[in-house]
Amino acid sequence: QVHLAESGGGSVQAGGSLRLSCSYSGININSYNMGWFRQTPGKEGEGLAAIDSDGSTRLASAVKDRFRSSRDDAKNSLNLQMNSLKPEESGKYYCADGRLARYRMPPREEEFDSWGQGTQVTVSS
Repeated sequence: QVHLAESGGGSVQAGGSLRLSCSYSGININSYNMGWFRQTPGKEGEGLAAIDSDGSTRLASAVKDRFRSSRDDAKNSLNLQMNSLKPEESGKYYCADGRLARYRMPPREEEFDSWGQGTQVTVSS
């Protein structure tokens, strides 16, 4: 059974940083593509990072100069380092897995099978 759990959200001021983690189980990480998404108020879900089964990563153009995605296979986790955060990036951040998801940017939500419960990020001005 697949289980994903995000952590690391919180409140920061504009320009601050947060490091999100996604712990996973029940996944063969070398066969699954993963993704990071966010849901901000009044906007559709946004794909932030696509992580290929070999660990390659693509980041959305809106964040690629400020965010970094990594995978820690020893700890069964994904990480999303977010720097220079902006108030409009406040929202809920999710990780997801997709055995058949294509490795592309932006990642498409409908291709992902299992989702974590999300972690809240609040950026104040």
